[in-house]
Amino acid sequence: MLELVGLTRRFGHVTAVDSVSLAIPQGQMVGIIGRSGAGKSTLLRLINRLIEPTAGRVVFEGRDVTALRGRALRNWRTDCAMIFQQFNLVQRLDVLTNVLIGRLNHRGTLSSLFKLFSAEERALAIRTLDRFDLAEAALQRADTLSGGQQQRVAIARALMQEPRVILADEPIASLDPRNGKVVMDALRRINREDGLTVLCNLHTLDTARQYCDRIVGMSRGRVVFDGVPAQLTAEMVREIYGMTEDELEAAETVTSTALDTVARAAAAA
Repeated sequence: MLELVGLTRRFGHVTAVDSVSLAIPQGQMVGIIGRSGAGKSTLLRLINRLIEPTAGRVVFEGRDVTALRGRALRNWRTDCAMIFQQFNLVQRLDVLTNVLIGRLNHRGTLSSLFKLFSAEERALAIRTLDRFDLAEAALQRADTLSGGQQQRVAIARALMQEPRVILADEPIASLDPRNGKVVMDALRRINREDGLTVLCNLHTLDTARQYCDRIVGMSRGRVVFDGVPAQLTAEMVREIYGMTEDELEAAETVTSTALDTVARAAAAA
């Protein structure tokens, strides 16, 4: 069980996350939705301890994560893997090495420094890439892959950490709809097959409804909705986004069409 207890983060006079309390059972796939600036990304960074809370606690299986320091904190960041919108791959390295980087916290300092990965770790990395149809690209430089492929490499790297929780911060925001579907399919597969808890910030309501067991809606740093997709009424959509569902769908359609046009142009170039 992952628990957030009164979690708060202030930046000066601005409260980015305001007294958020949630209990997330192991193995649940949760979509976090809301407008830009609602506090979604800050919330994930608080859970992973990339930033420190102003108040409140993060508790995992009875352990106070906000009290961890040193090696214990590094271990938590291994247990709680982060996937970013911009992939965060080392572009000049090959795909296999990028995936193996996920093993660094399992190794000693010297072997990590010289990237002395074992044959077993390399075999595991290839198997993990194969789960996402990327084994044939193992020796390619990361910067030769499409955005959707790079994000799947980032997911494979996260799995190499052997995490208990995966936090995905807008993982499809920079992808066209077709690649976005492939990435979301991959996240749902590891949630179902590996039993991992997945918290995913999403910018489209339809994606959250399609893939997530539970949806958390945020507005101005607060949780204003927490329930299953079927409970997300038109009134709640207006409260979360400040617009009707029809207006939101029209905006998402325009964005999706523009991304498709860019993708087709890139493919034709």
